[in-house]
Amino acid sequence: HSGEKPFKCTECDYSCTVSSCLKVHMRKHSGEKPYKCNACNYSCTMSSSLKLHMRTHSGEKPYKCNECDYSCTRFGLLKEHILRHKGVKPYKCSECDYSCTKSTRLKVHMRTHSGEKPYKCSQCDYRCAIYSNLKLHMRTHSLDRPYKCTKCDYSSARLGNLKEHILRHSGVKLFKCTECDCSCTSSSTLKIHMRTHSGVKPYKCTECDYSCISSSALKVHIRIHSGEKPYKCTECDFSFTLSSGLKVHMRTHSGEKPFKCTECDYSCPVSSCLKVHMRKHSGEKPFKCNECNFSCATSQRFKEHLRSHSGEKPYKCSECEYTCTTYSGLKIHRRLHSGEKLYLCNECDYNCRTLPRLSVHMRTHSG
Repeated sequence: HSGEKPFKCTECDYSCTVSSCLKVHMRKHSGEKPYKCNACNYSCTMSSSLKLHMRTHSGEKPYKCNECDYSCTRFGLLKEHILRHKGVKPYKCSECDYSCTKSTRLKVHMRTHSGEKPYKCSQCDYRCAIYSNLKLHMRTHSLDRPYKCTKCDYSSARLGNLKEHILRHSGVKLFKCTECDCSCTSSSTLKIHMRTHSGVKPYKCTECDYSCISSSALKVHIRIHSGEKPYKCTECDFSFTLSSGLKVHMRTHSGEKPFKCTECDYSCPVSSCLKVHMRKHSGEKPFKCNECNFSCATSQRFKEHLRSHSGEKPYKCSECEYTCTTYSGLKIHRRLHSGEKLYLCNECDYNCRTLPRLSVHMRTHSG
């Protein structure tokens, strides 16, 4: 009644009215957990905690909701559940409009503001704000993926991921963008897409100024600094930072050219090459020089043209002091050293090192 708490902890500010409470509290500092479960490795500081834990083995859920079929092992959980029926969310964030029915959920939410990630993986550098996420992450090390797709070899550590994966087979895209016509098979993909509208790029490189909208994009970018190329060709020594790069490269071995021109017989292994090729038919020249009237169809040709203004000549001959603006120019120059003459006249024995010279020569036959 007096409010006096004579029993004080020597390690922190805790005080209490009963010596037994202080004894239990001191176990937080000492790490002592005298109450051990005989069914698993669980141990705890209080007998009441062990009693609650044992219900996870027995399946006993003595606290039942009068509104629905919900039942649970603890009275505190039932109290929080009842708030859902009432629509009451007493736990409110002081930083934003978030509110919830559980104090534990608010505690976890506050970590989104503080950036605190107390749960650390013992196998790698992964950290997270929620213990359940750490448990799921640990499956990536153990390869424990209990949720398996019945249509393909996909498996996942999370049921939610499997559900979203199954949507890919059905072609259903439930998650729609409110800003454009984009729709996605998963809420996480939509969340990433929305950053293209908001301009938010939360993932930042520690080596340079690069930032991006997804962790996967940052992971790929980091390979520029580390030099890592995990996707290796089984036919040659090429390796790539992206699986898509390897997929395209493999077509050089298989000869596959799935992208076909509708105007002529041209086909190629990469969609971007077809896009550039189609400019030959359309006459489109999107790359325009600010210094002169030059325009062209490809970024590479435009880059080479700009060197005519800057005077840059990055291609250097290893045999002499010759330099030039294009790699093809260097290849032609090297024929002076090798004596190679690739262009042959089909009317006489004339041969030369460049196509323009052959064109001039052919005029002697045409008159």
